[in-house]
Parts: sequence; C-alpha cells; structure tokens
Amino acid sequence: MFKRSSGVLAHVTSLPSPHGVGTMGRTACEFIDFLADAHQTYWQVLPLGHTGFGDSPYQCFSAAAGNPYLIDMDLLVEYGLLTADEVRSGDFNASPDVADFEQLADTRWPLFRKAYSRVTPEMKAAIADFTEENREWLPDYALFMALKEEKYHHAPVYMWPEKDVRDRRPEALARVTEELRGEIDFRIFLQYIFFKQWNALRAHAKEKGIQIIGDIPIYVSADSSDVWTHPELFKLKSDLSPKLVAGVPPDYYSAIGQLWGNPVYNWAAHKKTGYAWWIWRMKSNMALFDVVRLDHFRGFAAYWEVDAAEDTAVNGKWRKGPGMELFRAIEKALGPIPLIAEDLGVQTDEVRELLRASGFPGMRVLIFGFTPDYDNEHLPHNYLPNSIVYTSTHDSQTVCEQIMDICSEPEKQFAYRYLRTSHAEAMGWSAIKCVWASPAHIAMTTLQDLLSLGADARMNTPATIGGKNWRWRVRAEALNPTVAALLGDITKTYMRG
Repeated sequence: MFKRSSGVLAHVTSLPSPHGVGTMGRTACEFIDFLADAHQTYWQVLPLGHTGFGDSPYQCFSAAAGNPYLIDMDLLVEYGLLTADEVRSGDFNASPDVADFEQLADTRWPLFRKAYSRVTPEMKAAIADFTEENREWLPDYALFMALKEEKYHHAPVYMWPEKDVRDRRPEALARVTEELRGEIDFRIFLQYIFFKQWNALRAHAKEKGIQIIGDIPIYVSADSSDVWTHPELFKLKSDLSPKLVAGVPPDYYSAIGQLWGNPVYNWAAHKKTGYAWWIWRMKSNMALFDVVRLDHFRGFAAYWEVDAAEDTAVNGKWRKGPGMELFRAIEKALGPIPLIAEDLGVQTDEVRELLRASGFPGMRVLIFGFTPDYDNEHLPHNYLPNSIVYTSTHDSQTVCEQIMDICSEPEKQFAYRYLRTSHAEAMGWSAIKCVWASPAHIAMTTLQDLLSLGADARMNTPATIGGKNWRWRVRAEALNPTVAALLGDITKTYMRG
C-alpha cells in the first residue's frame, strides 16, 4: 500500500504565525509548499482535537471536534467576519518560539464571539447543512461544551451537579438545550469554521502532492462528550467518573509508568454493537487525512488497566484487547484503509502477531537504537520494508539532545560512527541520511531534527504535565529554500521523492 517515500512531522501549532500559535492559514499553506519543494510525500500532524487539560492533543473534549485555536484569524478577515484592526487588537507580545495557550485563552474567544455575531444568512445556511452532515456527534459536542463552560463553570462531566443532565434524561436535555441555544450555536459555528479551513488546507496539500498523516489517540478523555454520550462503552462509575484508567507500566520513559487517566474501553459493549463507534471514528478521521496513525497499537492486543484510585501506573494489570476482530469490522464497513501502527514500547509475541495479521506498517525510531547492539530493531540496518521510521518523535528527545545530553560516552561514540557524523554536517542531517537510506517504505523526520535543534525544541515529555509541553514553534526564516533544497537532494539521492 505504501511506496518508498518520506516526510516531516510537525504539528499545526508549531508553525509560524503572527498571532501566537500556528494555524490553518497562509503559513500552513507555505509549509506545504516547503514540503513540496523538498520533494516530500507526507506531512504528519498530531491529533487536531479540541484540547483540554494541559493543552495536550491527546486529551481532547471530543473524538471528532477540531481545536478552535487552529482557526486562522486572518482568514476570518477574508470571510468578512472580523477586521484586520480587530485581529491586531487581540494580539499579544507573542514569542515566535513558543505557543502561549494561556494568552490565547484570554484573547481568542472575544474575537470568536465577535465573528459569530456577524454570520451572514448565506453562512447560516451553510452551517445548517454542516450540522446535518455531522449530526452523529456535533449537536452533542456543542451542548456538552456549552454545559461545561457556561453552566457548570468548567467542571468535568463527572462533577456536574445536575444528575438528570449528567445522565442525559430526555426532559433535562430538552431544558438545557433551550436554555443554552445561543451558546450551542456558537460552538457549532466554530466547528464549521474549523472544518472549512482544514478542508481548504487539505485541498492545497492535494494540489501540491502532499499527503497528510493524521493521528488517532487510542483513548478519549474522561471529560469528553464521547464519555457523556456513550458511557456504556467505557468502564465508569455511576457518576461517569472512570472506574479503571489507562496507562503503561514502567518503561523507557518512566520508572513509575505512565498513568494517563483516560477511561479504558468496555470492549464487550463495543463488540455487541459491531464496533460501530470505532467504525464511525475511523470514518471521521479518514475524511480528514490520507493516512492515519493508530496511537498505542499494543493496546488493541492487550492494554494496561489501573484502578482510578492509584497514584501511579505501577499497580496495573494487562487485559485482552479486541485484536483483529476490531480491524476486520472496520475493513468490512469501510474497505481497506491506510493505517500505521504505533507499536513502540515493550512488545510481546501477541502484539507482534497482531501487527503481522493486520499488515499495518509498524514504527521504528533511530534515537532508540544508539546502543552497540547489532540486533537493536531501531537501527536502520534492521528496519523492515513494511515500516515507518523516524529520526525521533514528538514524545522523545531530538537527535541532538539524545546524542549530546543523554547517551553515555560509549553510546555517543557508537552514534557518531553509525551516523558517520562530521564537523562539516549538522547532526540532524546525518540522522536523516541514515534513516532515508534504510529499506523502510516510509522515512520521517521531525521538524526539530531537520533543523538540528536540541533540548529547547522538545515537543513533549511523557509522564509530565504543563511546562514546555506542546508549545514549541518554528521560526519562519528556518523554513527557507536552502533547507528545502538540502532535504530534496537527500530525498532524491535515496530515491524517496
């Protein structure tokens, strides 16, 4: 399904922008142009969802809704919903290097409301059509957000004081829907704008020959419209708080494991529906992307389940996942679709067999291979053709940080020899050449490695919250013709263009 090709991983928020965060506007189109000039095939993004606690794209209020912060403000001017002066009035002293989500929370929403107040009759008709096309999730999501943000003062769903609303009693839903109609419609408007801009951006990518790889987190947030509307699909208490939560046991990233806090699935309930919710989720994502990465693939074979009262992920248990039964149901409903399995971490024969049976390409990461061990599966000479391989990932150190700050001296010397680094070439370029030369069908680099950046450019540190996580941004001048030409030359040399 996948040919020999390559691409760059960079989240939308990391792109340049004059308004404090990367968006789906002009600079995103320019980044696509940069990739096309560099003879790339793929742009990989992180989940696009409406972020919640900690601004993590892996903790969202909905499995389908888009993040309003990705809406481009200058395009709202083009639509006639804001003026340029109004957009400038919402600007702050934004750093070109980091996204300031706290400032965005203070400045974006008044402008969004002003734009909403100027919706034309023609746009209202388009929004009505959009609402009908997305009736499976949009009205519930919009009501959920209106309740959460306006009526219950941002409380999570399991702390909502009105039990009849929390339990979705029809008469209670009718009452609050009438009470919050304006707030519901405002949030539907934001989703209409989000998808209007994303679809335009994707059309530009298609025109330039760039395919977009999306990302599906295996779990949804405990505080989400999905949990509220489908509580039977999760292992919850009667108040909708998680009874059992997801995570991973101690591993490379953390000695106490990672306790994610997401409710685990009631897979027996999913099976009874023929996995209808997962089929809907996959269909929704394939409408947005050309290829989809399945985060935490091993959780479909077996998942780590922890009592919600635990403080760490140490005291958990492995539980059997749905395995191929789920993927057969998806393929029966939607046909073959291009999926990538994120199969990093501790693997078992069960996980390897699921990957083999699925036929999906698995992932390998160069920086995990810097041990003098011939059999290390993360070293390029061991890559399988049916795999997608990275210099580093959004959850890891960059190549430069790993070699310079993390590796022991023997590991560092091995990395230098393996990559054939020299003073004449940036370390990131040596890593890219090494991965591009491998037999893997798809080779990827992060934008940070493309620019040979270090620890300050790390996107996320797993098992931590806040701090610099998810905030890194690239400067516009870094995405220049010289960099594009160098990447394009490497891509052509190793026959990936």
